Amino acid sequence: MNSSLCNVALPVPLRTTFTYAVPEALCGSVAPGSRVLAPFRKKAMVGVVVEFVQSPPEGTKVRELTRALDFVPALTPKLIELARWIAGYYLAPIGDVFRAMLPPIVELRSQRHVVLTPGGKEMIEKRMQGDANPLASSGLSNEEGQLLGLLSRKKSSLVLRPSDRPGVDGSVLLRLHRRGLIEFREEVVGRNRKTQRIVAWKPSTASESPGEKEQRVRELLETERGPLPFPQLLKLAHVTRSVIDRMLRDRLLESWEEPIDPAEDAFDVGYTPPAHELNPDQESALKGIRARSELGEFGVRLLHGVTGSGKTEVYLRAVQETLARGETAIILVPEIALTLWIGRQCRSWFGAQFEGVAVLHSALSDVERAREWWRVRNGEARVVVGTRSAIFAPLENVGLIIVDEEQESSYKQEETPRYHGRDVAIVRAKMEGAHVLLGSATPSMETYHHARNGKYELLILPSRVADRSLANVEIVDLREEFQQTHQASPISAALHAGIHECLANGTQALVLINRRGYSWSVLCRSCGASVQCMNCSISMTYHKHRNRLECHYCGSIQPVPKHCPKCQSQYVYFFGEGSEHLEERLRKEFPGARIARLDRDTARTKRQYQETLGAFAGGALDILVGTQMLAKGHDFQRVTLVGVVGADSSLSLPDFRAAERTFQLLTQVAGRAGRGELAGRVLIQTFYPEHYAIQDAVRQDYSAFFERELHFRQMMAYPPFTSLANVIVRDTSLEKAIRWSRQLSEYFSPHDGKDVRVLGPATAPLARLKKEHRFQFLLKSPKRSVLTKLLNGALAYCDTKEIPQTGLLVDMDPLSLL
Repeated sequence: MNSSLCNVALPVPLRTTFTYAVPEALCGSVAPGSRVLAPFRKKAMVGVVVEFVQSPPEGTKVRELTRALDFVPALTPKLIELARWIAGYYLAPIGDVFRAMLPPIVELRSQRHVVLTPGGKEMIEKRMQGDANPLASSGLSNEEGQLLGLLSRKKSSLVLRPSDRPGVDGSVLLRLHRRGLIEFREEVVGRNRKTQRIVAWKPSTASESPGEKEQRVRELLETERGPLPFPQLLKLAHVTRSVIDRMLRDRLLESWEEPIDPAEDAFDVGYTPPAHELNPDQESALKGIRARSELGEFGVRLLHGVTGSGKTEVYLRAVQETLARGETAIILVPEIALTLWIGRQCRSWFGAQFEGVAVLHSALSDVERAREWWRVRNGEARVVVGTRSAIFAPLENVGLIIVDEEQESSYKQEETPRYHGRDVAIVRAKMEGAHVLLGSATPSMETYHHARNGKYELLILPSRVADRSLANVEIVDLREEFQQTHQASPISAALHAGIHECLANGTQALVLINRRGYSWSVLCRSCGASVQCMNCSISMTYHKHRNRLECHYCGSIQPVPKHCPKCQSQYVYFFGEGSEHLEERLRKEFPGARIARLDRDTARTKRQYQETLGAFAGGALDILVGTQMLAKGHDFQRVTLVGVVGADSSLSLPDFRAAERTFQLLTQVAGRAGRGELAGRVLIQTFYPEHYAIQDAVRQDYSAFFERELHFRQMMAYPPFTSLANVIVRDTSLEKAIRWSRQLSEYFSPHDGKDVRVLGPATAPLARLKKEHRFQFLLKSPKRSVLTKLLNGALAYCDTKEIPQTGLLVDMDPLSLL
């Protein structure tokens, strides 16, 4: 590109790019997707070159770029195109989009490598084989030939010093790069990574007459736990090192060195590995995936399988076939705790290709994330496993993107850019000509609606693997319970009897309550006032162990009041049970049981998380109490009872998705019971047993729930029949928030009823959050393009009225209206 001007996206809350001049010394090293250091006001910022332009905007003063940070553009052309789409669709500043895409800026301390390409190696070989003058015949200068010779002596790789920047001194490098004889690679410099030895069972092998110890190792690695670190395998199998070494020599096992992941403590908790043998339903689903994939066309498939139906097995088979075609794959999971497990399964499956698996998630350190990211960018990894941000992995030739548990709200980012990982995955796949596989036991309403209408292809896994039956689900009507006992207890008589039976039989029980803390409200019995957070319009939660009140939104802390703050009465009452209260109650009722609690209060570190789940998986605990983090992804073979306390609490939320979330949570938690050889039982305690979300969850009948919920959505004009946007006007000054809301209402009013329905302004359900007063508009339209055009106009209108962009929060396709 001969142009000396380029547009750069900077990480500032402005929906525009900025034009800079490219100095002559940087002309060869700046390309679209490259990161650069650019002056902005009185400081330098790291930005991304979006495009070259012929002329600057009229009346602007153009400044020069300070520095080029990449030899290889950090972002591929497809990712630049994707960033533009995200910025346009979610109305986000494009600089913020690029910031979400890119790894941390630790690469300023990275090493740049010059590497010979196959073409460069071929030229060196010709020279060594006696070609008279291959360099002259190819038009290369002496300096270029000398550099190629140096690279050949350095084993085809040369580390560049910081002074070796492309420019006057680097012109030789740039000429060789343009000829395709060398390429630049980035490698993050950090401390040497600690590694551990991982051991896995080789599926293609079997001992003719395995001994007791060998059989125990096989059961652990093939049936119960999957690949394990060497020390942990010795501990769980109760065998010596010599037994494992002998099985490795006999090629019954395989092993590899794996970097110790900083977030690994959250993973080693006993997930069941795939069975490696497909049942007819799985085979049929894989055949459907294969048929479209072989055509090389974009397509979206929904793999709808009940809990425990073996969806992971289908994922891995699909990835295996994708790699065999020479393409790459991305696997998205909703929780960090699942990333390393899936990564290990990939390494175990693909054998020699295991180095080609990269793991990306926010629990990695900045250096680790940057290192993994550049491994992907340099083509060293062909499979990427991670949470929602892994959709931006700089893979090329993408053939398959898998989104596991696609209905999960964790795929939606709750800060700018407010993108949905599932939807971005579909758009990226369309740009790449790849195909998408969405998996879920309880698909979102929108996804299943698309599958029924033929927009997506529907694949079904109707039963559990090995013909295991679904758990028996029962309703406990707390209204009848109260009439009989005249006591309001979080543990019903049926749940008490069920736990007692588990303890007698030596099996385990899970008890789920979706509220943490001891009590979720503090009330005055004299005047009825509750203790509110000073920053948010929400009640403070009582945490007994810490003896304080906490706000779960802003994190503020208050001491426990001895008197009512409003009327000074001493009759302060703690209302509502949380997980801490439930644990205390269980300890009183079952004094001999081994009980633990797992929520964000007890698992503040990943090691605590691992120790609790590891103890439960190993049989060291009888009862595990927790919040919704226990509802999905875990596979405990000895759990025969699951109790759900306060199953209907989410139904009272002012959100049209309340019924859908309740059904999904109850269905997922029901899937935790009976996953082994023992039958499972689920008890759902509720004051509202007749609600269709609870009734259908008891029957685990997704189709029935979908039909009822779809009728409600159509009557009320909610997704999937309309597009939705949530607009929040906010400021610490109540006067400003009200004035801006009125001004924005003046813009929206003429458009109301013209393909758009405008609700509001109204006080938001959370009227005050983190010291900001909030007012809400809800926009509905059957045409998403109309909604986008209206919101773009609203943002431009706010600029004319001097309403700051930070005072307006626009959430396209919101998952929560709070």
